[in-house]
Amino acid sequence: MEEQVNRLVDKTWGKTTLARTITARLNALSSSTSPPGRASEIATFIPMDGYHLPLSALHAMPDPVHALARRGAPFTFDGPAYLSLVASLRPPLTPSTPTVYAPSFSHTTKDPVADGIRIGKESRVLVFEGNYLSLDEGVWGDAGQLMDEHWFVDVEAEVARRRLVERHVRSGVAGSREEAERRARENDLVNGTVVFFVFDSALWNLGKNKMTYGAKKNAF
Repeated sequence: MEEQVNRLVDKTWGKTTLARTITARLNALSSSTSPPGRASEIATFIPMDGYHLPLSALHAMPDPVHALARRGAPFTFDGPAYLSLVASLRPPLTPSTPTVYAPSFSHTTKDPVADGIRIGKESRVLVFEGNYLSLDEGVWGDAGQLMDEHWFVDVEAEVARRRLVERHVRSGVAGSREEAERRARENDLVNGTVVFFVFDSALWNLGKNKMTYGAKKNAF
């Protein structure tokens, strides 16, 4: 497995692309080994982007200018709702397990989209993705304890900065490269320092041409 994951890390940009790729590979493998007409998607990709607080909620905060500038920091997410989702998906599957829906995120409106992700009972592997899934504090720590494994994708700070700037320009989050540079420097990389100091608690640390074993594996 280590060799396969290392190849994926080398070929993909970061955590989102890696998570999507792993999900797609698992589903393709399941489909190729299932009897005709009985294939189903056994893996579901669940990014935490859908739990961004909507822009209206940020505008309603005591300091909306600060809230908008820091969008992406832990306090700008609906942590309790995220914990509720993860907790609802933890019980073992049964014939009566309902389909669960999670919000997705629209990069056009810059807001969450209710029920944008379907999580059916055929899903056996749930691939969560986000910056704060290994934070050992508050609702993030509670949600993390409900997950079986934690993987950390490690990249050089300069590589992360360059990718952030390119993504902000491409998605329209920033109106110019200069604005994208400022947002990456004053917000994203600040958030990244929080993420960096939790990577040792991850089960697998991926990146920089290595895959190393850490400590965080929850037992159920």
